Amino acid sequence: MAAGPVHPLGRVRFEDSNRRRPVAQAVAVVDSVRLPVQVFRCYGGTVALSPTAGLAVAVPILVMANLLNNRWARRAYVPTSVATAASLLGVLRLVGLTWSDAGLARADLARGARWAPTLVMLVAVGYLASALPANTRRMFLDRRVEEAGVGSAAYQVLVRIPLGTVALEEVAFRGVLFELLRDRHGAVGGTAISSPLFGLWHVLSARELPTLNPVAGRMFHTRPELVVAPTLAATALAGGVLCELRRQSGSLLAPMALHWASNALGYVTAFVVTRRRRET
Repeated sequence: MAAGPVHPLGRVRFEDSNRRRPVAQAVAVVDSVRLPVQVFRCYGGTVALSPTAGLAVAVPILVMANLLNNRWARRAYVPTSVATAASLLGVLRLVGLTWSDAGLARADLARGARWAPTLVMLVAVGYLASALPANTRRMFLDRRVEEAGVGSAAYQVLVRIPLGTVALEEVAFRGVLFELLRDRHGAVGGTAISSPLFGLWHVLSARELPTLNPVAGRMFHTRPELVVAPTLAATALAGGVLCELRRQSGSLLAPMALHWASNALGYVTAFVVTRRRRET
């Protein structure tokens, strides 16, 4: 008797080497095992990782990527981020979830593309309104762009931010983690847990903010570690907004567009404001 179909990544053929027993018998065996934490789940002749096991794999991958990008291998930021995003999508498939579950199916991307222009326009208008008044313009001063040229700025906006930051963080926190948590705790639980994790993701990079932004430097120059708490709160709140956008749009592309606009147009605004200040 032939074994059942094999999941693209997560299903496993369980066959007796002598009698070639079908997958259904292996499913019964897995169902009969009782572990303190569920590692596998079985449905329709399929053996896949449980959401809990998927989280147990995904979170250490993210911790390692965070350390590599912020401490150990900063120059490999983009390759590390791309490899991490691919690994997390592999975890998603091992759990038995689909591209549609992550908001990455073709129809999902088409829906997100309809949201993207409006989201980018809203962010652009917000940055323009903030950069024109002198009393708010100084918030965009950033020492990272003081020596940057047009080519370096283009690399940041078109390569480093979309591939190294947006793709990884949206796949991780609004794609994989959100879906694994929603599978177990619902949409509210998925948002409530993944958003603080998104805030924690920014702790290492937040500690450098006072040395990069003069306004933050004046606010936290005596206690630079105090910048961590407001950064964590702000990014956790942003994570909640992005999760809700992911849920409302049904597409990962919508939060990607908003995230890219926030980071990339913010970089462009800082680039223009900082350079103009140097020239005057």
